[in-house]
Amino acid sequence: MAQEKSEALISLANDQGITLWRAQGTIMKGTALVRQGESLEEGVAQIRQGLSILWAAGFRIAHSVYLAFLAEACGRMAQAEEGLTVVAEALALVRRTGECHYEPELYRLQGELTLQSQGPGLQATVEAEAEHCFHQALAVARTQHAKSWELRAATSLARLWHRQGKKDPARQLLGDIYAWFTEGFDTHDLREAKALLEELH
Repeated sequence: MAQEKSEALISLANDQGITLWRAQGTIMKGTALVRQGESLEEGVAQIRQGLSILWAAGFRIAHSVYLAFLAEACGRMAQAEEGLTVVAEALALVRRTGECHYEPELYRLQGELTLQSQGPGLQATVEAEAEHCFHQALAVARTQHAKSWELRAATSLARLWHRQGKKDPARQLLGDIYAWFTEGFDTHDLREAKALLEELH
């Protein structure tokens, strides 16, 4: 549905000559392609194209959000190092502009990409670095009272702890935030958290 709507947006923006909406539609179409797990390379190309159009036009609002979409896409393509570079660019933009509503997710992505970049013999170091990123994501999400970001960060950290055999703290962390929610249990994030909680019991 997101792909369909973004294609309609691109068409309308082309008809009306509105560069901003054409670029945003292109980014959203690329993100939809990536998240469907099909045409990953095409999806990444679309995201990059949209970002280039926005940057050339001098448009900076929500740029850190779109960079997060690109970093996520890099992760799905097993391009962790490139994804980490994109996250670093996005976090630098957050610090420069104060546009921080996506900051917790950027730290969480940094942690996930760090884990993905793990080389031989570096497991403990890499996992410690990723854990630090997840804690940063949690701290910022809590400061912002952003429960959805807190849930995502808690899920990532609980998954790491589960892998390390720390089931009790993982269950406590994730259970506490999961219990806060009273609706939306059919959404991806809450389904994923519930599945992990069931593994931890």
